[in-house]
Amino acid sequence: MPLFSHRFPTASSTGPATPSYYSKPSKGHKHNSSASSRIHVAIVLFSLVSLFIGVAGTIFAITSSSGGGPSSVYRCGGSRDTSLRVSGSRKLGGNGGVLPERRKVVGLVGIQTGFDSGDRRAALRSTWFPSDPDALLRLEQATGLAFRFVIGRSKDAEKMAELEKEIKEHRDFMLLDDFEEEYLRLPYKTLAFFKAAFKLFEADYYVKADDDIYLRPDRLGTLLAKERLHSQTYIGCMKKGPVITNPKLKWYEKQGNLIGNEYFLHAYGPMYVLSAEIVASLAAARNGSLRMFNNEDVTIGSWMLAMDVHHEDNRALCEPRCSPKSIAVWDIPKCSGLCNPEIRLKELHNMEICSKSPTLPPDDLDQ
Repeated sequence: MPLFSHRFPTASSTGPATPSYYSKPSKGHKHNSSASSRIHVAIVLFSLVSLFIGVAGTIFAITSSSGGGPSSVYRCGGSRDTSLRVSGSRKLGGNGGVLPERRKVVGLVGIQTGFDSGDRRAALRSTWFPSDPDALLRLEQATGLAFRFVIGRSKDAEKMAELEKEIKEHRDFMLLDDFEEEYLRLPYKTLAFFKAAFKLFEADYYVKADDDIYLRPDRLGTLLAKERLHSQTYIGCMKKGPVITNPKLKWYEKQGNLIGNEYFLHAYGPMYVLSAEIVASLAAARNGSLRMFNNEDVTIGSWMLAMDVHHEDNRALCEPRCSPKSIAVWDIPKCSGLCNPEIRLKELHNMEICSKSPTLPPDDLDQ
């Protein structure tokens, strides 16, 4: 049956004959043949348009209800491949060379790691860091935080092959293609991380953390979800101290003469947080335009000193033992991280106060 039924008056047996295209219409007929033709054309066009709208609406409804879109804002384009490869040319390996749309998260946590830290990563994946991609996605959905191991490249083909196997198995890496891993170049790696992170994630905060600390992701998420008055915020365990100018000592600073006798206020290196506006400025900086000191934490602190940032001192990010308020635990000041992290990470995780104590509301964390 047609979509529309159009009925016209018919002539009675005693009335005038129905007009045709070849005969002159009678005076009693009010509509001439050309008007009737136009009406037919308009009705047909209207019917076709209505049919098209109806079919399009049906297709849209079916598509919307089929779950074709991402199930969560924290899922990367619906893909479960959580490893990310970044190069200065803005290409991503493993994704057809196309940089994906920036994911929106509350915070991105970059766990800085190296080629000799496989045992540390294994220990982390057996404790607070999920060991498989599905569990990692669930953690990100629960906390609003994305987590990635951050590593550069190596000239050693065997090491790269081993890393590729680990990436394929766990899919939890951000690989910096244009940076070659070297401990003495940590400030450069940190800058490369923030630049890459800003390309890939639209986060409120970007977190740098080392692979030898015990972290409570739920409490970190609570900390970062707090409202702050300052758009440029630098969060960490703030410190000052004498500048080390003796080349034989561990924390020797070659450019100490530019600093003076005492360091400016800056956060301990194992973990700190930068707000999005700060990272945007770092990402826009030309390569070679920022001063690099020997020590990574001092380098970041110097950049913060040059910017109008708010220093937020939070001791929950550097507690030596687990407590109801601890966010990050490491053996401060004995070690710049956990001493013997492969063992200590598991020991801490087996303690109920470390892994199972409840997360306090934001207001209680400040007290």
